[in-house]
Amino acid sequence: MASSLVGRASIRGGSETMQMVLLTFCTIGITFTWGIEMTYCTPYLLNLGLTKSNTSLVWIAGPLSGLIVQPIVGVVADESTSRWGRRRPLMMVGAVVVSACLLVLGFTREIVGYLGGDAGSDATRRTTIVLAVAAIYAVDFAINAIMSCARSLIVDTLPIEKQQAGAAWGSRMNAIGHMIGYGAGSIDLVHLLGPGFGDSQFKQLTVIAAMAILGTTSVTCWAVTERVLVTDKDHDRKHLDDPLSVFRQIRSTLLTLPPRVQAICWAQFWSWIGWFPFLFYSTTWVGETYFRYDMPPGAKKSADTLGDIGRIGSAALMIYSTVSFVGAFFLPMVVRSPADDSYTHRPPRVMAGFLEKLNAMKPDLLTAWICGHLMFSAAMFMAPLARSLVSATFLMCLCGVPWAIAMWAPTAFLGIEVNKLSGAHDPSAGLPSSRSSSRPSTSSSSSSSGELSGIYFGILNIYTTLPQFIGTFISTIVFAILEPGKSPELHEDAVGQDAGEGTNAIAVCLFIGAMSTLVAARMTQKLRKL
Repeated sequence: MASSLVGRASIRGGSETMQMVLLTFCTIGITFTWGIEMTYCTPYLLNLGLTKSNTSLVWIAGPLSGLIVQPIVGVVADESTSRWGRRRPLMMVGAVVVSACLLVLGFTREIVGYLGGDAGSDATRRTTIVLAVAAIYAVDFAINAIMSCARSLIVDTLPIEKQQAGAAWGSRMNAIGHMIGYGAGSIDLVHLLGPGFGDSQFKQLTVIAAMAILGTTSVTCWAVTERVLVTDKDHDRKHLDDPLSVFRQIRSTLLTLPPRVQAICWAQFWSWIGWFPFLFYSTTWVGETYFRYDMPPGAKKSADTLGDIGRIGSAALMIYSTVSFVGAFFLPMVVRSPADDSYTHRPPRVMAGFLEKLNAMKPDLLTAWICGHLMFSAAMFMAPLARSLVSATFLMCLCGVPWAIAMWAPTAFLGIEVNKLSGAHDPSAGLPSSRSSSRPSTSSSSSSSGELSGIYFGILNIYTTLPQFIGTFISTIVFAILEPGKSPELHEDAVGQDAGEGTNAIAVCLFIGAMSTLVAARMTQKLRKL
């Protein structure tokens, strides 16, 4: 064989719940960092002087990094022969890069000033903007590497019966990370912690995010033991002689996707045309809604408008993330999973009939995914009608449950399909414990469980990121037509402009996204027939 997996995957922890928590713990740091970026980076760039149309172009960083990094990292990780495993070394390298670039992003003005920039000059402002944009790109590229390996780690480690449960725990950790991030953003950290970590809300949050991504990734890497890939010398030499083999492998797999995997990818594609404007502009939309309709007439903006709009948006997103958190914890309890079908424990005879009827009433995950699409569409169709902070916050909260499902369903379905394609037939529904892995085992097949997870999740991410280019293009056109020039709500040179006139451009982008999510619901329904 050209390659084989040696050893036994295991997770520390005395119970299944603790093992699931440790396996997905890195998701908290990932989503916390994404939350800070989504909450503050749009108003931060507007505050530096970028127009909304140019700011929307900056967010090509997210889809570009996902389009390039995740498939490549997936293939490279699949074929990594590191003695530490295929996923964890790349996760730790990515965490270090993200931490460093977050600090650069938070202290961009100070770094430029330290290098001799003349405060207030146009050249210094341009340099500051360039450095901030570069830091955002670096954060996005590195965090995509962590995300790719973290999702593959779940597929590699869990038996097929637990893939849906593992994805559900990933969704739960995602909700916790967002809730912590938005909660921290809604607090006046400068007043609470003092200027030790920076003299603004944004600076302190970047420091906290840098520590969070390092800490949570380290915990997961410590808790999980991976199998090690062993290859022969001819296999290694072939890849060294043909560095383009990675791209050929991605192209070949992309063109020959199994029907169910392709259906999952297309549902994700249409869904993310809707989610992209929500994730990147909803905080700014909520803050601008307050400045347009709720701010008392004649009231003056504070010196830290960026901090104000960030705290207003974060307070709304804190409620949204709480809804998402509750949904992520309780929805898996009312949705039927593959483990239910292989449940062998016999309940008491008195309760058997009731439990069977209750289980029969549970919707499957595919039905829940379709309902999530429809719920998100209904909420965002109402976005242009929001005329108060309360109404905007209410609409955002309605999206909490669909987001919990969106973070759960595609990962669960793809994890199940990848394990089927890899020939995984583990009859055990339990998790691999580190206490039961004292004897190493050798996988003699090159199509072992989860071996294909990196490339398939990378391809799923292609279908996640391509619609973000479409969303960016749509947003750029909408902003250029409805709100040309610098943001009247945020930029210091535009403070005197009337921010309450005309249609809010972000609300229009959210409305367009809602139409796309209806198509996603239809595509998801087709998956049932395959």
